[in-house]
Amino acid sequence: MKTTEYLMKILNELNRSASFIADDEADKLADHILSSNQIFTAGAGRSGLMAKSFAMRMMHLGLNAYIVGETLTPPLHDGDLVIIGSGSGETKNLIHTAEKARSLKAVIAALTINPESSIGSQSDLIIKMPGSPKDKSEGDYKTIQPMGSLFEQTLLLFYDAVILKIMEKKGLNSQTMFTKHANLE
Repeated sequence: MKTTEYLMKILNELNRSASFIADDEADKLADHILSSNQIFTAGAGRSGLMAKSFAMRMMHLGLNAYIVGETLTPPLHDGDLVIIGSGSGETKNLIHTAEKARSLKAVIAALTINPESSIGSQSDLIIKMPGSPKDKSEGDYKTIQPMGSLFEQTLLLFYDAVILKIMEKKGLNSQTMFTKHANLE
């Protein structure tokens, strides 16, 4: 198969994935973000990279967004929002993040394939994401891609869709966001 044919198959998988995400859950996440004083994102591996990109876009929107574990991350306060992206919902350091956030009275949002997971059980808001466990490619979310790629890609695109929803609600556009873009590049 040609590389571009693989690309088309991946794009078709992503298009199909969007229909598995509940609109009401997605909109609730945008509302929680807008009502929070501080927003913290967390993920591990490639999901962590998606969380970092999401925090960056929220910063471009003028929101107080941070990445759990970074050296410049401020303390979490009662009522702040912690968004955790974890396919399995069982990643040990993210379970610890959820437990710590819960003890500090944060609102926790989980984006996961497995709502019944350890992280899901500690969350106030769960956005069920499409995907298969890393060792399977069967069922409703069948994918040609390796490991957790479909989940991670869907996570990134979902985060970007949430940014668009927030932009709409705040009346922002890309031009206004550029005022928060790095300029030491």
